[in-house]
Amino acid sequence: MKAREEGLLYRFSSLVLYAAGFAGVALGIAESTLAHFIELARDKIPRGARNTLRNNNVIQREAALAEARLASARRYLLGSLEEITEAVAARGHITLDERMTIRLAATFAIHTALEVVDILYQAAGATAIFNEHPFERRFRDIHSVAQQLQGRQQHFETVGQYLMGLEGDTSWL
Repeated sequence: MKAREEGLLYRFSSLVLYAAGFAGVALGIAESTLAHFIELARDKIPRGARNTLRNNNVIQREAALAEARLASARRYLLGSLEEITEAVAARGHITLDERMTIRLAATFAIHTALEVVDILYQAAGATAIFNEHPFERRFRDIHSVAQQLQGRQQHFETVGQYLMGLEGDTSWL
């Protein structure tokens, strides 16, 4: 079926665009959570502790790993989108391989963001549960994003089947 519009954007399915969009939202939520966590860690002294959270080696490690996870997921997503957009512009259509790559990068970004927010939420302690702090809202937001179609764990299975040479359900690509 020939596309009604000839522009580059119309060479991508709406599902591919939604996947990338939801992944961007998820990464933004997680990056904001990390920024707020770092701010909290500067001053918060947990009950029974002598120093602030930021002086705790475990917290320092988790902050660094959160940054690395988010940067990696963002780079994988954006790098894939940039390469695929260039190829589609030159070729005129998107391939199944490219659709699988976007699905994998987007789902990975969503679930990486979810993991980071969960870790930081726990590390923030009881502070995270109160409405006046940004953790509670971001916790709900990231879980809402991950519950949507774009965050389904099943997408990993679909891409895995494809990588293994099996026929998977491509209706969500």
